[in-house]
Amino acid sequence: MLLETPANPSSTPAASEESVFLVQRLRRLRTSAALRESIAETVVRPSDLILPFFVVPGTGVEQPIASMPGVSRHSVDGFLVQLERAMRLGVRSIVLFGVLPDNAKDEAAAGASDPSGPVPSAIRAARQAFGNDLVIYSDVCLCAHTSHGHCGLLKQTPRGVVIDNDSSLRQLAAMALAHAEAGVDLVAPSDMMDGRVGYIRQALDAAGHSEVGILAYAVKYASAFYGPFREAAHSAPSFGDRATYQMDPRNAREALREAALDLAEGADMLMVKPALPYLDILARLRPTTQLPLVAYNVSGEYAMLKAAVKVGVLDEPKAVREVLHSLKRAGADLIITYHAVEALEQQWI
Repeated sequence: MLLETPANPSSTPAASEESVFLVQRLRRLRTSAALRESIAETVVRPSDLILPFFVVPGTGVEQPIASMPGVSRHSVDGFLVQLERAMRLGVRSIVLFGVLPDNAKDEAAAGASDPSGPVPSAIRAARQAFGNDLVIYSDVCLCAHTSHGHCGLLKQTPRGVVIDNDSSLRQLAAMALAHAEAGVDLVAPSDMMDGRVGYIRQALDAAGHSEVGILAYAVKYASAFYGPFREAAHSAPSFGDRATYQMDPRNAREALREAALDLAEGADMLMVKPALPYLDILARLRPTTQLPLVAYNVSGEYAMLKAAVKVGVLDEPKAVREVLHSLKRAGADLIITYHAVEALEQQWI
């Protein structure tokens, strides 16, 4: 802090050898809530939030997710009710995740590209109900459609069973095409297969869907914070883990390489996932690209905060506000968050 000693201390009524004048008093700009609001550097708007939905087959289905208080799986009819509620609050963007029963899964993830599956059905219903007032993203990944729960197809090699990166691309592209034909705005490949953004871009363009964008899960870490999501989507791997295709949490420079590759392959937006443990990655990535950046405030981060609130160690409105502003401050343009509806209804932001 800059300090200035009076030219003539003896002429100052309360002067002493220790007294000084403060040239800068930053507290002057914090004296009222109205003043603090007027000079706030970071703002989170309803249009900055992307609300996730888990969609299941059937009608009249609502399945609360135990590890994610306040979040449920819905059939398409119930999803539309919840979507209307969110749109009344100003939410204009959603991301859809399909959830299938085990008997609808197989090793080839055939259900991923089913045009009558829960996600294409939800896209068509939302588009019919809300037209172009809504931005629809759809998750493109095989984990919720494979019988083994991995994000790619498998093959046997002399080293054992491994993920078959290149054959997985074909099924990912077929899934993206099914969503494009239903009316999605952007597909969001989250599988972390090498080359999938370019492969999907070519497939979309060849099928006449050049207007459909790609939100690339460019920087997706093999994180401990995905547990509640895997319960919600019934997508936990039945063996092994995902460390061979998702990123090592110890690596930061690699994140810039991943993002640069997706940019070169035709991504329209880039994502960092998870969000809170990787604020440094958001901040590093922000100066390297002019593309919109998305932070995914994932299920484990949501569940952790809810658990802390339940035992009385966190003030929920203040904590949610701080989390969302931290993501914007670090460089995110958009935030995928399960807090969206509650935060807007309760006016936490």
